[in-house]
Amino acid sequence: MENSILDSLNPAQREAVVCCDAPSLVIAGAGSGKTRVLTYKIAYLLQQGMEPWNILALTFTNKAAREMRERIGKIVGEHEASMLWMGTFHSIFYRILRYESEAIGFTNHFTIYDDTDSKSLIKTIIREMGLDEKQYRPGVVAHRIGEAKNELIRPEQYARDPQLVRRDQASRMSRTAEIYHAYQQRLRQADAMDFDDLLLYTYILLSEHPDVRRRYEERFHFVLVDEYQDTNYAQHQIVWLLTEHRQMVSVVGDDAQSIYSFRGARIDNILTFQQAYQGARLFKLELNYRSTQTIVGAANSIIRHNQRQIPKDVRSEKSVGEPIEVCEAYSDKEEAAIVARKIQDLVRHGGYDYGGITILYRTNDQSRVFEEEFLRRKLPYVIYGGISFYQRKEVKDALAYLRLAVNPRDEEALRRVINYPTRGIGKTTLDKVYQAAVDHQTTPYQVISDPARFALSVNAATQDRLSRFAQFVAQFNALVPTEPANTVAIRMLRESGMTAEVNAGREQEDRERQANLQEFLDSISAFVADRQEEGQGILLSDFLQMVSLLTDQDLGKADENHSITLMTVHAAKGLEFPVVFVVGLEENLFPSEMALDEGNLEEERRLFYVAVTRAAERLFLTWSHSRMRFGKFENNQRSRFLREVDTRYLAASRSSVGNLLFGGTPQHPAREDASASRVAVATSASTLTRNDALVLRPVRAYQSTHTASTPLPGGQSVAVGARIEHARFGRGVVTAVEGTGLDTKATVQFENAGQKQLLLRFARFTVL
Repeated sequence: MENSILDSLNPAQREAVVCCDAPSLVIAGAGSGKTRVLTYKIAYLLQQGMEPWNILALTFTNKAAREMRERIGKIVGEHEASMLWMGTFHSIFYRILRYESEAIGFTNHFTIYDDTDSKSLIKTIIREMGLDEKQYRPGVVAHRIGEAKNELIRPEQYARDPQLVRRDQASRMSRTAEIYHAYQQRLRQADAMDFDDLLLYTYILLSEHPDVRRRYEERFHFVLVDEYQDTNYAQHQIVWLLTEHRQMVSVVGDDAQSIYSFRGARIDNILTFQQAYQGARLFKLELNYRSTQTIVGAANSIIRHNQRQIPKDVRSEKSVGEPIEVCEAYSDKEEAAIVARKIQDLVRHGGYDYGGITILYRTNDQSRVFEEEFLRRKLPYVIYGGISFYQRKEVKDALAYLRLAVNPRDEEALRRVINYPTRGIGKTTLDKVYQAAVDHQTTPYQVISDPARFALSVNAATQDRLSRFAQFVAQFNALVPTEPANTVAIRMLRESGMTAEVNAGREQEDRERQANLQEFLDSISAFVADRQEEGQGILLSDFLQMVSLLTDQDLGKADENHSITLMTVHAAKGLEFPVVFVVGLEENLFPSEMALDEGNLEEERRLFYVAVTRAAERLFLTWSHSRMRFGKFENNQRSRFLREVDTRYLAASRSSVGNLLFGGTPQHPAREDASASRVAVATSASTLTRNDALVLRPVRAYQSTHTASTPLPGGQSVAVGARIEHARFGRGVVTAVEGTGLDTKATVQFENAGQKQLLLRFARFTVL
């Protein structure tokens, strides 16, 4: 049996598996068989005579624990595998706390509060303390309490911590420590814990009760931890308490994939493991089974720029593979069009299925432009671990306001936002409004416009609130026929209080909502700018018609196994795909502006490393010169990470913006000796040295001996056959010119954006 286990491992994996007499740190490069090592090490321990109940294996997900148990069961038998102490940190500690509950003052039937329960209790406490819920948002308070628990900070310590006190004062939440104290008291009274308490109380149990700690040290002869780079302070300390005496511990992870500091993960836990456990042995799994030599080599060249790391040289057992293609686009709109076209080509001519292709982006709000392009081209897609852009709450709320501006009779839109943000118009009042509308055969909007006329049975203060909301809607309804969509939208959301409500929070979840709302507003500004050039309607009704056409398309039944996957890089960790597009590689986007401000560049680089190593066969890296941000087009610089990719792994190409690598056939790399596991690619110098800022010049006169030219204001002209460079749509050729004076229009066939008709007096392009 021993030979059958070890013979299936490569030398590095085998060495890590058989080390059972010392602490060990297994640094597992991406795609190097980390789970295999954990599985076989447990099987090997059992084979060496260790009882299954003496082995503790900690994971981060139930899925990982379940898969490992199933694999072990196939090797040693399901019965023996079932007796292992194997599961997530929270599930294992929950089990221990059940057994030892009396020691920490709980019954063994204590309740676990989920996130909803916790926020509800915190909300109750905030109200009882007479605090403003808008200032002390329950979700934000819950997050701060959770952070404290994961740092093993109890209420009394929280109140004395100068840094936490200053932070709470700066955000006008100076009584957070009191809320935390009251919250913990109420949990105890209810014989309840929240999820973060499972870590906090396990630490308290083991650190303050030596007899209990000794009992578990004696029980667990060997402790194994998966994804150690993702452990927080509490998890790290609990593992130490369980293993300090025996020192029989093996942790597996990859410091190059430590990307969850915003959740409390500490990379120092893995970087300093050998200092904490004297005599610990280090094993490196450096043979990648997932990706081509080209992708692995590029990933190595990226991560080498980090200073704080455990050096390793990952190599691939697969072929050299195709070179990595880098594409620069004029705009995010053209970037989406280029990606969509490339995907269509990969499916039609490259032998790939949509289900083997993923789009990775830094932030959730980036999905919008790709969703719109895929919907336009009828390409199947799914959002992994999230929801479609136009289905996100803050976007649906904003749309409801805009629908009301266009059509005040829209009952569903009215119901959604009449009391958001809170205006003191509760469900009972709203039910009366809708019933009155039915009784008088009119619309709810008419009822709230004149509550007294319809004998609405509410007090005077409520009548006033309803009337004021109706006047607010009427004010913007009057603007709809004359003002551009973005002007109405920005004003309406600001004056409704929604913009301030969304922008109030400072936590990760809040930032995502803020980014989604800003992306929505920017999409309206882009819509107005583009349609103005095309000589089409720019009113709010035109925008809502466009959105309804997009959102009405039925892709909800798309087969996830045969659909393009869109997701953030964070969500992609642990996954792999034949084809990966990493998009939006621009400074202040990837790496993010916040990461740069906070000095987290190395974690951002690790995030890029994770993105690159999700690809098995083909990798595409894209960026755009301009994006709409805060209502105006901003020029971007390409991400520094693109400059850090060794150019030997990049495809040679023409240097033309918008065509880079996608417009022609990529050159094949000049291969070095296969034993070196490297690939040399002849990359034109202009590929990565082009000026980062795209400067558009005025349209110049186009001289042609074959076609007539059409004069423009200022004596300039454009003619059929002219090649132009557009700020949003990229390069194209003028195929027709019609009209005179200010009404002159040009039809342009763009290389990636398709055919557009542009009203020349508003056009943003230069003739080449």
